Parts: sequence; C-alpha cells; structure tokens
Amino acid sequence: MYEQISANIWRSRVLIFLFIIFFAAVGYALSQVDPILLPIAVIAAVAMTFVSFYQSDKIVLATMRARPADKTEFPHYVNSVESMALAAGLPVPAIYVVDDPSPNAFATGRDPQHAVVCATTGLISIMNRQELEGVVAHEMSHIKNYDIRFMMLVAVMVGAIAMMADWFWWSGRLGMMRSRDDRNSGQAQAIWLLVGFALAILAPISAVLIQAAISRKREYLADASGAMLTRYPEGLANALQKLEANTQPMISANKATAHLFITNPLKGRSLANLFSTHPPIEDRIERLRAM
Repeated sequence: MYEQISANIWRSRVLIFLFIIFFAAVGYALSQVDPILLPIAVIAAVAMTFVSFYQSDKIVLATMRARPADKTEFPHYVNSVESMALAAGLPVPAIYVVDDPSPNAFATGRDPQHAVVCATTGLISIMNRQELEGVVAHEMSHIKNYDIRFMMLVAVMVGAIAMMADWFWWSGRLGMMRSRDDRNSGQAQAIWLLVGFALAILAPISAVLIQAAISRKREYLADASGAMLTRYPEGLANALQKLEANTQPMISANKATAHLFITNPLKGRSLANLFSTHPPIEDRIERLRAM
C-alpha cells in the first residue's frame, strides 16, 4: 500500500514535468514563426501546471456542474462519507453531488487534505446504505492511495491539449496568426495549421493513453481497499452490479474526465467500450465476492 502511494506521488511529479516540456516544445516550434512565442509558451506551461495542481478539482467540479451536498437533502450520503473517512483515518473530504440520473461517483483533489467526493443524484437514489458505503469506501481508497492527484492531472492535461488543438486549428484556418514579416505570413499560417493538425491528432490519442497511464490495477486495489474499510465486500459488489445494469451515459461526462469515475460514464457512446479506462465490472464483482 505504501509503495503504491509513493509511486503515485512520483508519477504525479513526472507528469507535471512532462506537461511543462510539452508546452515548451510547442513554443519552440512556434518560435520559428515569431521568437517571442517561446517564452510565452513556457510561461503559459508553468501557469497551467500551477493552476492544474491547485485548482483542477474546482475545474472538474465546475465541468460537472457539481454542487455541495446538503446534509438535510442527502443525509445517508453525507453520513457515509463522514463514516468512511473516519474508518480510513482521513480528514472528511468536501462532499458534492451532480444532478444527473445516471448513477456514478468519483473522487478528486491533490491530496487527502484537499480532497472531494462527488456522487450523482442517480447513484444516491438507487443505492441502499450498504451499497452507498461501498461506493464511498472505493472513492476514499483512491484518496488514501493518492490516485486522485495523478488522475486529476491527467484529466486537466488531456483537456488542455484538446483546447489547444482547437485554438491552433481555427487560428490557422482564419489566418489570425501571422508573422511580423508579411512576406512570411503564408509560411507562418502553414506552420500554425500544421501544429493544429498535430494537436488535433494528439488530443484523442491522449485520451486513449489514459488507459495505459491509469492502470486498471488502481480500480482493483480501490475495490479491495474499500471492501476492507466497510468489512463487507458484498455491499460494493451489489453496487457495481446496479451500475453495470445502467445503460444511460452521464450528461456532463467527457473523455478527459471519464477515468475519474467508479465506472465508465460514457457507456452507450460510440467507441466508449473500446477506449474504456476501467476493468470489466464482472471481473471486479467476481474478485470482491471471492474475498
């Protein structure tokens, strides 16, 4: 367990370093058009890394249109988070809900002291107390293992690459980016379009690479750790069975954040299963019931 935590911390540091290197490389390519673009790209990379580390949980929650959970409205959910945090020996995370009929849940944040647990109203409505505790315990395990930091950074990075791809592509198409020398404006626009095209290819590939970066062992480990917290593996197994029966994708989910959830929120969408970041639910249920 401690080896897993240490590995996740180091992977997060490496990911931050690669994030800066990537944007610096883009800046270097653009410096061939205008030298001032290189320092701008480096500054932007450092700024985005800083924002990703300290504000990405807020970005993810805003993307999901999540809201703080009211204890009077969701008493069992809030009590489950509080009790599982106590069982895990962790501070009680911020508790949020997403108004979405599709049942799902996720955890995010940069460390256990700045963590968030979020569930959809659809999940809260269909789970009994033991099943809800199983789901919350799974998410609490991600927090304890520092999975949340690594997964959070991946989500923001994929989103940033996708937005940059769109920006480069349309800037090149509309001729918004021109060099100072009008004679080279055609060359500048061609480079801009080339970078935009490369990023347009890289963005979906990055989403696929999440499957390799976010090891499926993390989900198995969180299942096992969650079952140890509740001391009742059947609760999480039953919860996963209900989640498997759901065929409705989440309204606010996207490829950049799909790996955060306890089950694939994109089910039913084209190629969702092919690029799934989650192990088969049947295998997870089987392992839980074998404990």
